[in-house]
Amino acid sequence: MHERGRHDSQSTNLHNQLPDYPITQFPDTIGRMSHSPVRAANLPAPVGPYSPGMVLERLVFVSGQSGVDPLTGTIAADVEAQTEQCLKNVQTILEAAGSGLQHVLRCGVFLIDMGEFKTMNGVYERMFGDHRPARTTVQVAGLPGDGLRVEIDAVAYIL
Repeated sequence: MHERGRHDSQSTNLHNQLPDYPITQFPDTIGRMSHSPVRAANLPAPVGPYSPGMVLERLVFVSGQSGVDPLTGTIAADVEAQTEQCLKNVQTILEAAGSGLQHVLRCGVFLIDMGEFKTMNGVYERMFGDHRPARTTVQVAGLPGDGLRVEIDAVAYIL
């Protein structure tokens, strides 16, 4: 194990193999990054103090979307229709940011009942087609809204 401040031939050889980045380079790089909320008239309204999506450089982070139809405010009773609406809401936010479902890198899926996984997965597969983003699916005790069965968030990139 290498001790701090120890200078022997082994630690010197390791140090010589690593690129020499001045510590000041990193704060300057971070300071130049910019982020902004995704804004458009047709986006689903957040239910709290957060943005539907945030863009950082060429990445888009989409907040968890429910199965609420943003035009009518209605919610379907079953997980199949809710999953489709969740992904339509994700798609709307991505498109407003200049991306789309085909550019999703990762999704998080939150289900009230893991017994509905197969149904949710069928809709998810249909909506994404041959594209297979990384994904985590978990069962949760509740979601913020009466009757909600599923919520989906995403991370995508902009070309």
